[in-house]
Formats: sequence, C-alpha cells, structure tokens
Amino acid sequence: MTEYSGNAQFVSLFRAVAPYINLFRGKTFVVAFGGRAIAGPFARALAYDANLLAALGVHLVLVHGARPQIEEELREKGMESKFHDGCRVTDAVTLDCVIDAVGSVYLEIEALLSQGLPDTPMANSRMRVIGGNYLVAKPLGVIDGVDMQYAGSVRKVDAEGIKAQLRIGNIVAVSPIGVSPTGEIFNLSMEEVAEATAIAIGADKLIFLSDSQGVTNRQGELLDELTVDAAERVMAEGDWLSPDVRRYLPAAVRASRAGVGRVHLISYAEDGTLLRELFSRDGVGTIITRESLEILRDARPDDIGGLIALIEPMEDAGILVRRSRELLEREISRFSVVEHDGMIVGSAALYPYGDDQAELACLAVHPDFRRWGYGEKLLRRIEARARAVGIRRLFVLTTVTSHWFRERGFVEQSVEDLPEEKRLMYNLQRRSKVFSKAL
Repeated sequence: MTEYSGNAQFVSLFRAVAPYINLFRGKTFVVAFGGRAIAGPFARALAYDANLLAALGVHLVLVHGARPQIEEELREKGMESKFHDGCRVTDAVTLDCVIDAVGSVYLEIEALLSQGLPDTPMANSRMRVIGGNYLVAKPLGVIDGVDMQYAGSVRKVDAEGIKAQLRIGNIVAVSPIGVSPTGEIFNLSMEEVAEATAIAIGADKLIFLSDSQGVTNRQGELLDELTVDAAERVMAEGDWLSPDVRRYLPAAVRASRAGVGRVHLISYAEDGTLLRELFSRDGVGTIITRESLEILRDARPDDIGGLIALIEPMEDAGILVRRSRELLEREISRFSVVEHDGMIVGSAALYPYGDDQAELACLAVHPDFRRWGYGEKLLRRIEARARAVGIRRLFVLTTVTSHWFRERGFVEQSVEDLPEEKRLMYNLQRRSKVFSKAL
C-alpha cells in the first residue's frame, strides 16, 4: 500500500464514523459482560474501547459478572456449585465466595480503566469509575421446592443516583450484588442486573458481550438483526445457542419490549468488537429491536439531505441523471425510500406520463445494503403505487442495470416506444436502454 492510499483510507474511515460520533454523543449505553470477558485476553482492549466511548461523550454504565471467579473461589474451599433453574443456589459460604469474587472483578475493572501509560489509548485520560449501592434486592425464595437462600433478584434500581454520576462525566460500574431493605446481601444474575439497569435509566443501548458472535441460526450463521418477536421464536427453538446467548437473549427481549432503544449481542473473544458493532453500518453481532430497523415508506421533505447523500455518488459515476436539490424538493412526493436505522439507504421514484404509463426513476440502493434485497422491495412498492392510480405500463431508462430489470420481467424497447414527452427529453449522449413492463 502506498503512503497516499494509506492516508486516503485513514481519512475515509475517520470520516465514515463521524455520523455515529454525532449520533452517540450524550446517549446512554449499558455494556454488560461476564467474568470470562475480564479474565480473557481482550480485557485491556475492552477498557481502551470504553475509554474511547466515554471520551466521545457517551454516558457509560458497565455491568459485570463473576461466574468463573466464583467457581474458582468455591474450588479453593473444596465446594461444588449448585444450580437450579439456571440460578446459583447460594448458601452462606457460597455468598462469601460471591462477595470475594465480585469484589476482585470490580477492582480489576477499576484498574483497567485507570491506566494512563504513554503510547496507549488511555494516555492523557482521567476516567472516574464509580461503584455504589444502586441495587435493592429481594430473595428468590423457594423454587420447585429448592430454597435458593441468598440468591436474589432486582427489586429496584437507583436510577437517579446512576444518572447523577453520568451527568458529571463518570463511568458507573454496577456489580451483581444487591442489598435488601433488611440489610441482607443477595447474589444476583448479571443479565438481570443489566436488563433492570438499562430499563430504569432509559438506556439508548444495552450491549451484551458473550461467548458467541451473536445470535445464530441452526446452521451457525449469524442473524444480524432480529425483532423481539423473531428473537422469541429463536429462544423457543434454540437448543443450538451458546450458554451465554441462552442466558442473555431473554433479558435482551424483555429490555427491548420495555423501551430500551437497541440491544446488541456481540463477542468478547475478538479485539475491537464493541467499536466495530457501533461504528460500522453492518456491525459484527446481532441487534434486537421492537420493530424492524427497516422502514419502506413515502419520502418526506426532511429526507432531502439523506436522499442527496445516497444518489450523489451514483450521479458522479454517471449511473443516475443528476438532480438538483431544488428539483428534489419539488418532486419529493414522487419518491419512496428505504430507511434503515435512521439512514436513507434506498430510493425510487414514479413519474406518470398520461393516464396509463409511468417511469420508474432514480432506483438506487446504498452499496453496503444491496445484499438485503432493498432494490426488489422498492420495485414492488413503485409497481403497487402505479397500479393504485391506474398505470398499466411501467418503463425505465438504464445504462448499467439492464440484466437486473430483465430478470424482473422488463422487456427491452426502443426509444420510439417512449411517451412523446419523455422521448423529446431523451439524452442521446447517455444512450440509456429502454425497458418496460406491463402491470
């Protein structure tokens, strides 16, 4: 790679993340991870990435677990772990182990976030990590005849206390231990703590770091986007899911249904997954939302900026006819768009000619989203709009996508077959091919 190409790539990548920096500033993220993430090889990198998010103005809450550390404490005492219905049966001796393990993990997180060596991402940073008694707990009680003893669940989250720390720029670390109003200490599950905390503080994102790249199908293929309904179907059938995902997915669904904007499941076993998930269009894990991230709708005047950003590169390449902002503003009602997670990623327009013919124009899909079938969906929407107003024939002019239209029932025509008004506007220099389709 030449120096110029390397510089150009750096500049391009840096500019590409700018919209996310603007979007995330001032937002609240809850990042949840188990004890294995802290014991793993990328714990230091996770601290670097948390530091970067905080530096960019993200309000950050870290919720940690300590399962392997608890297991180690129990082994040292010659005790075995006991679980019922996925929860640790916690007697008094086990509770002592839990307290020691959770405390050691919290101190490790605090140490990782307090680094400041030169030539590292932590240089020149001064991060405050604040813990506290943010959780009120209650006992799980007796389940199926098993006394869970000091295993508990979240009764209340001190949301105002957490928000107060976030407002003054502190990172809040929440441990999976809670105290009851009577002063008893209870062992809590990390995923429930993360869910309850995210809901209570109205988090914009809840991010689980897991032992899997995300939610996969039975064939092991990543499902990069799920609605809560689809996630529940996977939960019902998902005997193939990893142990972490089986625990985290129900919490993710409940959090999403309760109003958390986005829930992500990503891997802790690769460097930089947190940044790659947040600052790239495709991400690297699974995102769960109440409704689909994809919205196919009529365009609105406030879409003009996004529409220009989409079609301008294709205009520069000569693929699309150039349209001015003023023209787009006048004709915006003719456009349909695909919006994905707030970004305009596809467009198409319908221009009637007479009573029974119309042109399909400006069919464009962002290169990063073409594999998602948005072009097909836009075509079907334009066809439906055309039929609704009595259009019987749809035609299109194209320079580079003739095969795509042929595969979808369009037949090549001559320029003479165009409506007279369109024929008089035909650009001989572009030499566009004409295709039509009966509706």
